[in-house]
Amino acid sequence: MNEAENQNLKRSPIVVVVGHVDHGKTSLLDYIRKTNVVAKEAGAITQSIGAYEITHNGQRITFIDTPGHEAFSKMRERGAKVADVAILVVAGDESVKPQTQEAIRVLLNSKTPFAVAITKMDKPNVDLERVKKDLSANNVFLEGYGGNVSFQDVSAKTGEGINELLDLILLTSEMEDLTYSPEAPATGFILESELDSRRGITVSLVLKNGQLKAGDGIATASAKGKIKILENFLGERVKELIPSSPATVLGFEALPQLGEEFIAGKLSEADLEKVQKSAAFQKKISAGKKEVSDIRVLLKADVAGSLEALSGLVQKIPLKEGQKLEIVNQGVGEITDSDVKEAAVTEAVIIGFRTYPNKAAETLAKAQNVTIVTNEIIYKLVEEIEKTLAEVFTKKVILSELETLAVFSSQGKKQTVGGKVISGAIKNKAKLEIKRGEKSAGQARVLELQQNKKVVNVVNAGNECGLQVETDVKIEIGDILRVIG
Repeated sequence: MNEAENQNLKRSPIVVVVGHVDHGKTSLLDYIRKTNVVAKEAGAITQSIGAYEITHNGQRITFIDTPGHEAFSKMRERGAKVADVAILVVAGDESVKPQTQEAIRVLLNSKTPFAVAITKMDKPNVDLERVKKDLSANNVFLEGYGGNVSFQDVSAKTGEGINELLDLILLTSEMEDLTYSPEAPATGFILESELDSRRGITVSLVLKNGQLKAGDGIATASAKGKIKILENFLGERVKELIPSSPATVLGFEALPQLGEEFIAGKLSEADLEKVQKSAAFQKKISAGKKEVSDIRVLLKADVAGSLEALSGLVQKIPLKEGQKLEIVNQGVGEITDSDVKEAAVTEAVIIGFRTYPNKAAETLAKAQNVTIVTNEIIYKLVEEIEKTLAEVFTKKVILSELETLAVFSSQGKKQTVGGKVISGAIKNKAKLEIKRGEKSAGQARVLELQQNKKVVNVVNAGNECGLQVETDVKIEIGDILRVIG
């Protein structure tokens, strides 16, 4: 480190707000920022990480708001990793809850300094003694109650205690002696990343050292690029930012993984070549052999953080004995016709969190009989997923199968094939699934059924027949045409 890099300057604190769902984290920030983010959140709960700056007594403070729902535990861990100081929010009327306990474990394990904000003090059923007792039972010992953890009673409705809480945060940060070197390479952490349909790969981050400048190279362990556009937390385009600023960057070539540390500056080509080129959450999982008990899903979400939460949540869904759940692919952005095609081939249900199918995907999903489940609210999506997967598993019963032995003609969507019914019975006008190897190749519908050159309504197992079918897929010899109930 050269002499210039030793000339460190004071930087403002980065504060993470953690606690149980609906304990008032975002409402507290609303009052602090004089905004109304809660009204904009689906279901009135925060479902992604956001970073904001405020000024209190002439000093900047950066806040990171994190989701409280249990599905977002990794996002909370990242918030604590990035932050200098934390506010543990505990509702005065409900006290310590499961996600409060989880937040406490994260803060203690990461050794993040924190203060406690006891919220909803305007409510008549507040029980401060219960809160303090429950916190002590979870190894959080408040000042005046056998410990040294500072606390403040607050109300986001009336504003009671909020100025005092901010004073407390500044005092805590002073004790941490937070500094940065303006001459050092810019470093910090990735908070969020998404694939915006208009702007491309958009990455939210927070800067902890150096100066972040438009035009500089930027790299993480999984992605690289050049900062084409640099925006502050208000969405205003800027040329440079200093710590502890939250920022939005456009210019990554792939989606960086959440929580990764980034480095930016006049990076050499050799530095950038060392970066892995694969993006987070774009790794395709091979389908493999499918057993009758398998349930397959394809996951899509608006941003990488939401996708991470959705993936973890889906893998925790309780299944019946003998069932297996497989994620065939996952990604960010809207649900497209390519997703539907993949879901049709792999027999997967598409699950979308805070994202929806485009028109082409909707039309193709109806034609291919692909199920799409979407919702803006995580706990409602969980309910819909469980219901849908139960229905899919129940319905996937093979009623009959025919092995294709010959392909006679093809004109447009109409094809004439011959085959042998190997199980059940094939009926005229039946809807068929085209099975090729271990995968589904698409759907078909019987237009006419013939046996011994006569039109019939049904052909039973053990008999050969000819079929005229309507399908977008070119049927091949060896394909299995099956009716699924």
